[in-house]
Amino acid sequence: MGKSGKKPREAHRQGRSRRASHFGDDDLPSSAYDAPPPRIEDSSDEDDTCEAAAEDEREEDAEAGEQDHWPAGSMPSKFHLYQLSVQSPKGDISYLQKFFLMYIGGRVPLHLQEDFCGTALLSTEWIRTDARRTAIGLDLDLESLEWCLENNLSKIGADGYSRMLLFHGNVLQPKEARLVKKKFTDHMQGLDVNKDNGSSGSTSCERPGLADSKCLANSTMSEVAFPGRDIICAFNYSCCCLHSRKELVLYFRHAYSALSKRGGIFVMDVYGGTSSERKLRLQRKFPGFTVSDVELTYFWEQEEFDIISRQTRISLHFQAGKKQMMRHAFTYHWRLWSIPEIKDCLEEAGFKSIHVWIREMPNTQSNGNAKEYNADRDVKYEESQRFNQGDAWNAYVVGVANI
Repeated sequence: MGKSGKKPREAHRQGRSRRASHFGDDDLPSSAYDAPPPRIEDSSDEDDTCEAAAEDEREEDAEAGEQDHWPAGSMPSKFHLYQLSVQSPKGDISYLQKFFLMYIGGRVPLHLQEDFCGTALLSTEWIRTDARRTAIGLDLDLESLEWCLENNLSKIGADGYSRMLLFHGNVLQPKEARLVKKKFTDHMQGLDVNKDNGSSGSTSCERPGLADSKCLANSTMSEVAFPGRDIICAFNYSCCCLHSRKELVLYFRHAYSALSKRGGIFVMDVYGGTSSERKLRLQRKFPGFTVSDVELTYFWEQEEFDIISRQTRISLHFQAGKKQMMRHAFTYHWRLWSIPEIKDCLEEAGFKSIHVWIREMPNTQSNGNAKEYNADRDVKYEESQRFNQGDAWNAYVVGVANI
């Protein structure tokens, strides 16, 4: 979604609000409504292995982050700061795998679609950790997609370019989205995967799986044959960019139709609580990351909340020391959807069952808005049928399409 640094004008602009993978388990959440992804306890040996591996990778990232440094007189790219401060791809992937195994099972999930993907950090991490995996990223912000190609996907190399495609377009009109041109066209080879009747694209490419190099130039999603997706996700509260029920149902229908005929899941996140419906300003530091030998600070600001339309304006700011400030690096105009509204729309779109995994967040008023906001890392996401309102909470909503 949109990371232009300007107030979004399109119908959907991407909201990003998850914790960075560079932060250790004791660090702060990215906002009042998100927290470090907890270690998931499950009886499945395979799931335990996946979670343990993800936890080890998070610790490695945290150690690497301690060495981050930036030259004097400059600020890192806003996209780089965004990924450091509000994303945790390894934690999200751990949950995606867990949900798929719980509600679908019978096979390993290989094909991911990340809607509102921005710099597609999650998709990049998805294909990096398993050579069989493919990923599709869709976003309305061309600048963030191009930044991904140059800064995220380029670190994986030719193999990554063959297994991940980025499309520029609106999630409400996905078939019209166009492939983002890659500079390394010589590396574009179709991935030979098992053909899946769940594919929603045409058969204009001879190879199953991702696109052959012949299909790359200016292709739309409707012109490229894909395997049906095992998992489609819309994270970082991105569905809040859709302001009407009609838009939300339409988007869910597109997601449902792109899932594998053998069964798949759609996963989104949402936040809420009494603190989400008022002005709020929270801050925390980037552990181990400096600009000109001074620490970076990240700010989450809720500037307003309209109780009639349930619309709010969120801004992200970054500061280095006392002098360098990147104000309104990202600004989002969101409608804050409730969980019952989301469940109703998913059911209308065709999903057979919906599951809610939720966790309570620390009270945002306990230390005052001017102080650093601390999260309790011991509070885990749990599947819930009932949950009493509190100051702040965060949830995954999982729609299951199991034919």
